[in-house]
Amino acid sequence: MDVASAPVNEAPHRLLDDVELGAGVEVFSFANLYGCRIGAGTRIGTYVEIQRGAVIGVACKIQSHTFICDGVEIGDRVFVGHGVTFVNDKEPRATSSGGALQTEADWYLQRTIVEDGASIGSGATILGGVRIGHDAMVGAGAVVTRDVPAGTTVVGNPARELR
Repeated sequence: MDVASAPVNEAPHRLLDDVELGAGVEVFSFANLYGCRIGAGTRIGTYVEIQRGAVIGVACKIQSHTFICDGVEIGDRVFVGHGVTFVNDKEPRATSSGGALQTEADWYLQRTIVEDGASIGSGATILGGVRIGHDAMVGAGAVVTRDVPAGTTVVGNPARELR
């Protein structure tokens, strides 16, 4: 990967900590990126958070107010609409069975893969452990609870294939 030391654009109030950036990446104001990898030519909108361990491919567009957590891998040329949320834990709890706050040892990371060319509509929620196939489309507001086959369009809650 062609590595850059900083985004190509100026923007106030953004946090970039331990981020691997490809050439030509744009990161807009109020974005929080830490410990992640962003491919060349990708645009990261305002109020986006991308957590440690997430990977974003080349030439992606991540719109504002999106949350991408650890365990998410997004391929090349993927569109992620406004306010999309990725989840990496299918059984979230604040405390363990003994009543103490949970630690890393108390949960299992659910990995999510978004393949090349996919599009995810605004307000969608993507649960952990799913794969969104290449060139698939997820409709706005959909809740993806299972794999989305390549080239299909899913809508609704839970997301189902549009026929």
